[in-house]
Amino acid sequence: MNTHQRIAPPVIDPHKLDRLAEVAVKVGLALQPGQDLFLTAPVTALPLVRRIAEHAYKAGAGLVTPLLSDEQVTLARFRNGADAGFDRAPTWLYDGVAKAFSANTARLAIVGDNPMLLSGEDPAKVARANKANSMAYQPALEKIAGFDINWSIVAYPGPSWAQLVFPDETEDAAVTKLADAIFAASRVDLADPVAAWDAHNGVLQARTAWLNGHRFHALHFRGPGTDLTVGLADGHEWQGGASMAKNGIICNANIPTEEVFTTPHALRVDGYVSSTKPLSYQGTLIDRISVRFEAGRIVEAKAAQGEAVLNKVLDTDAGARRLGEVALVPHSSPIYRARPVLFQVLPGRGQPLAGSDRGAGRQQEPDPYRLDDRLGRGGYRRRPCRRPPRARLPQGRVGVSFTPCG
Repeated sequence: MNTHQRIAPPVIDPHKLDRLAEVAVKVGLALQPGQDLFLTAPVTALPLVRRIAEHAYKAGAGLVTPLLSDEQVTLARFRNGADAGFDRAPTWLYDGVAKAFSANTARLAIVGDNPMLLSGEDPAKVARANKANSMAYQPALEKIAGFDINWSIVAYPGPSWAQLVFPDETEDAAVTKLADAIFAASRVDLADPVAAWDAHNGVLQARTAWLNGHRFHALHFRGPGTDLTVGLADGHEWQGGASMAKNGIICNANIPTEEVFTTPHALRVDGYVSSTKPLSYQGTLIDRISVRFEAGRIVEAKAAQGEAVLNKVLDTDAGARRLGEVALVPHSSPIYRARPVLFQVLPGRGQPLAGSDRGAGRQQEPDPYRLDDRLGRGGYRRRPCRRPPRARLPQGRVGVSFTPCG
């Protein structure tokens, strides 16, 4: 029995876990020889962290630096920390991270903590801590938001998250089920996951080429509680799957990923949309969300649960009530077929708001495609608009119709 088998939880398939680490390094990051790697993870994900470090060094990594978080340490802060401490963040740490990114260090985030961890804590303290953290992290975030470096996000079946998803199961059974869902969605249950990802990226690229070739003017989402028209930005470009960062490395920013996405027009989003899954935001469950747009802006937001938190989020800044991105995910995706409510927006967006912003519940990196008032009016290479025939997106059924350029 090797070291990995001794430290891996017995309820998680060690071979598939090792394949997930390989996919994270080779597909998610496409880590280059001599390149450093900075990764963050919950301490429960240490078995995956160790496997990733091994595969990274085998790929020629210069230095792998992990930063681990712990749920109990986090709770200790909120239950016992001095009040003034919630307006502070480790700026010294984030300055170092920003410096590392400027030196072309790759970035990997492993999600796996309980997304409801802070649900019983003082929401004012949670908001203050998140605000301080966001401000301190901004210099590093700019490198992620600008896609300056290759970066990626993968998931690990932490026990507290697993029991939230499968509350009627024992901890071991819940972890096994969540692990199986992650492995299937990440394609590591296949014989050759790296080859499977090459093929999957080819499918996503074919979809983006089809969409970019038709130059649609708008998307119209229809369904129970949803009738939303999303105008697309002038000169918008559809993207999906592997993309080239500014450092020239082609990577998959999300493992798994099933979406193709683009930028909506800041002023041409109208109608109403309802969520089909609950959303966990910083420890608060927001369920049965319904929002109404006028001229690109959310003018009304309701939720059966967590409505006050939802509206507080929407009042964060001037751009928070506008869409930063619109994504299409087929019903045939592995994440959608898995069916459990994951309580996190798992990388790949298999459970987003129905056609709405993809990053509203991300627990790790803030959404790199966050909208401000300038986006949606351009910013992408412009192409002439032409009128195509009405058509359906190939290889995937989606609840959306396409409006040709007018």
